[in-house]
Amino acid sequence: MPAEGLSSIRLAPGAAEGMRVAVISATWNADVTDQLHARAIAAARDAGAKVTEWRVAGALELPLAVANACEVFDAVVATGCVIEGETEHFRVVCDAVTYGLTRVSLDSSTPVGNGVLTVNTPEQAVARAGGEGASEDKGADSAVAAIHAALVNQRIRDWA
Repeated sequence: MPAEGLSSIRLAPGAAEGMRVAVISATWNADVTDQLHARAIAAARDAGAKVTEWRVAGALELPLAVANACEVFDAVVATGCVIEGETEHFRVVCDAVTYGLTRVSLDSSTPVGNGVLTVNTPEQAVARAGGEGASEDKGADSAVAAIHAALVNQRIRDWA
């Protein structure tokens, strides 16, 4: 069940019936990314989507895998977790992943749900991963956002 205070966008059960959704997650920081991955899959399946899942090593590997998935899926969800360290590497990774996922979505015209946490501490990551006692559920939120965007885009195309 989603945590309190999440976005107001909800999908009715079956809203994504017939939709193909890929969930691709980084394995780095597995205690958090496993939870994000599971919550994204559950949200997509609850909406009626057919879900296919993959794992990549880290957040930097997500944009390429997502780009390939965008060629064959109606929506793609990317989850991962980047925790700030003592070097500039954190900012480089966060910027590259965010830019890469946005660029892939725009280039492919396929919605990409960005569920990559960029946090200062491990505790902040756990609080956003949707587990027991979490204040947010970013895995589920990113799946809902991608599916909702795919549904809106389909209505736009149908309108034309």
